[in-house]
Amino acid sequence: MIYKVFLTRKIPDVGLDALHKNKKISLDVYERDQQIPRRELLKRVKGKHVIFSLLTEKIDKQVMDAAGPQLKLIANYAVGFDNVDLKEAAKRGIMVTNTPHDRVNESVAEHTVALMFGLAHRLVEADAFTRAGKYHTWSPSLLLGTDLINKTVGIIGAGRIGGGVVKRLRDGFHMKIVYNNPTRNKELEKETGAKFRTLDALLKESDFVSLHVPLLKETHHLMSTKQFKLMKPTAFLINTARGPIVDERALVHALEKKEIAGAALDVYECEPMIACNPRQIKALRKMKQVILTPHIASATIEARKAMGEVASKNILAFINGKTPPNLAK
Repeated sequence: MIYKVFLTRKIPDVGLDALHKNKKISLDVYERDQQIPRRELLKRVKGKHVIFSLLTEKIDKQVMDAAGPQLKLIANYAVGFDNVDLKEAAKRGIMVTNTPHDRVNESVAEHTVALMFGLAHRLVEADAFTRAGKYHTWSPSLLLGTDLINKTVGIIGAGRIGGGVVKRLRDGFHMKIVYNNPTRNKELEKETGAKFRTLDALLKESDFVSLHVPLLKETHHLMSTKQFKLMKPTAFLINTARGPIVDERALVHALEKKEIAGAALDVYECEPMIACNPRQIKALRKMKQVILTPHIASATIEARKAMGEVASKNILAFINGKTPPNLAK
């Protein structure tokens, strides 16, 4: 039997070698390096046994209907599943997998720390200032930032990525670590000296607040008006998790009112737009105390290769009659 697999967007070839070489697989790849139009997606999934999806594609009932009853696996090229209707897939007996990997965790942790550096040392502002020809003389008060050393970082979501951020900051900068998680992470506490806090206590105490929770009903707009008011006016927010965890309207208001000092965002509620509302888009673009990156926290050669290899292993396990190693739970 030949298994028909549709990949919804081009990914680095290094992660696809095993699929290209397998004679049981007919791989159809959307040829453009852009989000596939919805109409094209519905057309291309027809008759496929496997949809190899990216987080930019919403894989819902309509897509599953368009594919047909032979669809048995959705291999998601992402750590999360929020773009896939898991309940609908389960009703149809369709397996859903993701691509967790230590390389991905490390890349996102590194990007998070890079954003903290950028905020604290005003690197993006300084670059724009210099490129604009405004640097005429050294000054002791020019673009003053703040140190990370001995500051307090609050980690919301102490899983592998959050834990990776903790270890880098504790070991490199002697930062005090506080964290919030649904359950206590005793191993992290033992290894790093991290202290568990309620969410409110963490927000009041932290100089940097970094988000590392999945997007769930409980975490939607986890950071909103109340939470920003609890933060220090000198504190920074960093989000490399999922956009809807932050209430963008409340964030813009908090920045405009100087309730917090700044924010660094790699993810957005209405991606690829940096906000859902034109006013918030305009405001965020103008704010010098805000760093915006285009969902690239895991965009390293090593991480992308690892993600492709994990997705390929899930697909190969399925076609060989085995349980894929990274099934959605």
